[in-house]
Amino acid sequence: MKILLTGCAGQLGRELKRSLASLGEVVACDRRQIDLADPDAVRDAVRAIAPDAIVNAAAYTAVDNAEAEPATAGAINTVAPGILADEAKRLGALLVHYSTDYVFDGAKPTPYIEDDVTAPLSAYGRSKRDGDLAIAASGARYLILRTSWVYGLHGANFMKTMLRLAREHDELRVVDDQIGAPTWTRHLADATAMILARDETPQGVYHLAAAGETSWHGYAEAIVAEARVAGLLEKLPGVRRITSADYPLPALRPTNSRLDCSRFHRDFGLALPDWRTGLIDCLADARF
Repeated sequence: MKILLTGCAGQLGRELKRSLASLGEVVACDRRQIDLADPDAVRDAVRAIAPDAIVNAAAYTAVDNAEAEPATAGAINTVAPGILADEAKRLGALLVHYSTDYVFDGAKPTPYIEDDVTAPLSAYGRSKRDGDLAIAASGARYLILRTSWVYGLHGANFMKTMLRLAREHDELRVVDDQIGAPTWTRHLADATAMILARDETPQGVYHLAAAGETSWHGYAEAIVAEARVAGLLEKLPGVRRITSADYPLPALRPTNSRLDCSRFHRDFGLALPDWRTGLIDCLADARF
């Protein structure tokens, strides 16, 4: 299998580069090789590589910056995935694409299923939702994996931010009224590789996130506690609960980011471990 991997320098892309290596030739590209904001560059790259599968781990993920840069977010998160899907259809290739809990408004009291109506609250969420729609309308063979609260050892993410702040401050103030499941990039990458290794891959939209749930506050408490156990922190700061109103940001976040992953488990026979298990394993590998 020849796989085109976009976003290979990102936090998910770096794990995918490792996980996909056993499946065949991985042509790993970052923004220097493929500028997703340039439609012609995207088309030319796919046609030159002619892959059997495209794994799109590239995205505009600066949620708050997207409020001021909706056109840039749209170019990368909406237009580029549509082009990748069109080119995948032309080649007969499979497109694997990653989406987000931020396509929902968070008003539902229970975990979201794949068929729930999307109603993003932010420019970032709208750009991702519109990218999903562009892929679905393309007629390509595709697999959209919606996930939540992604973190890993590479790139910028909440876990690394909390560790940095924990070394600098005696108290952290973290919102406690948003609920979701922190999901380790390695678990996402390994699941993707197992999917692509199958003789036949189910298609469509699937939710794929860690098991369990917590708030950002609960996640922060777990980060500092487990980092202390792992020897990554010399002191244990306090973690204070606050509300979203206490920490206003340019982009609104859904209060409920829980994703029901039972369809993925049913169709693929796979499920990700509990979020805290992923966090412990990730911190065990930490080198920052």
